[in-house]
Amino acid sequence: MKIGKLIYLPVWYVKNVMLGGHGPLQTVIAITDCCNLACRHCASSVHAGTAMKPFGQINEELQAAYNAGSRFIDFEGGEPTLWMDGEHALNDLYDLAHEIGFFHCTLTTNGQHPFGDTRADFVWVSVDGNQACHDMVRGKGTFQVLDRNIRESGLKNLAINMVIHRKNVSSVTETIRYAKENPAVCAISLNFLTPYPGTEELLLPWETRKKVIDHIIKMKRAGYPIINSCSGLRRMKERKPHHNCWISHFILLDGTWKECPGKELGICMDCGFCMAGEMDGVAGLRPDTVLAGLKLRNSWWKNRKKKKNTGRGRSQ
Repeated sequence: MKIGKLIYLPVWYVKNVMLGGHGPLQTVIAITDCCNLACRHCASSVHAGTAMKPFGQINEELQAAYNAGSRFIDFEGGEPTLWMDGEHALNDLYDLAHEIGFFHCTLTTNGQHPFGDTRADFVWVSVDGNQACHDMVRGKGTFQVLDRNIRESGLKNLAINMVIHRKNVSSVTETIRYAKENPAVCAISLNFLTPYPGTEELLLPWETRKKVIDHIIKMKRAGYPIINSCSGLRRMKERKPHHNCWISHFILLDGTWKECPGKELGICMDCGFCMAGEMDGVAGLRPDTVLAGLKLRNSWWKNRKKKKNTGRGRSQ
C-alpha cells in the first residue's frame, strides 16, 4: 500500500473513531439479485433474480461512498459476475472505482464462472466445506467447478470464505487445510451463519460456536493461512451487540444505505459476520487485527506467502 494511502488510515481513525465522526472505511454495494445457485443458507431475497442495478446508479453510489470517506469497495449480489448493463460488464465497475480513487476493490463470487480476467484487487470465493458439504449446500458438482476455476484463475490475490453452520461444521478443519494445500489460494476467512429469515434452523448452538472458534484460533497459531485475527475471533465468542459496524456499510439493491442489513431485523446478538469482530478490533487498535487488515490489502504479503508455501511443500 502506498505511503499516501497509509497516511489516510490514521487520519481516518482520528476523525471517525477518536472524534466520533463514524464515517465508513469500507462499502459493500449490491449490484444484482440474480444468481446461478440457490444455496441453502442464503436468504431468498438475496437471489430473487429480478434486478441489475444500472451503471449510472452504481457510479453515483461509488461517488457518494467515496465522499463519505470510504476507500475500500466490494461488489456483491446475488452473483456479481452475472452483472451487466448494456455494454458494461463487471470489470467496468472496478475500473470506475479505481478512477474515483478507491484504494482496493474486491470480488465475492460463488466460483461457478471463470474469473481469471477480473480487474478486482482481491477475490473471495465462497467455499462451504469439503466437496460433500459444499455440494449439499450449493448443488451437486458445484465444488468441482469452483475448484477448477480457482486453480485455473492464475490469480495471486485469491482467498476462500466459509460460512459455518449446522450442515458443514464437521468440515471446518478440512476446509482450512484445503486453503493451505491449494497453491492457488493465499488465505481463508471464517464466518458463521447469521440467521436471516428462512435460515434460522442452520444456526449453530452458541457453545458449539465457541468451541469452533477456539479450534480455528489453534489452527491459526499452528500456521494455517487464516486471515481472521485472534482478537476478532475471540470477540465473536461474546454474545453481545457490536458497536463498530459503522466502519463497513452496505448499499442495497434499492439504493438504501444501511450500517448492517441485520440490525433492523433484531438478529445482531446472533451475528456471525466475523468482520464485525474485526471492526471492533480495529476500533480498539488491536495490533493483530490491524496487521491482519494491512496484510489483506497488500500484495507484498500475498506474494511473500506464496513463495514461502512453494518452498516449504504441502505436507499438512
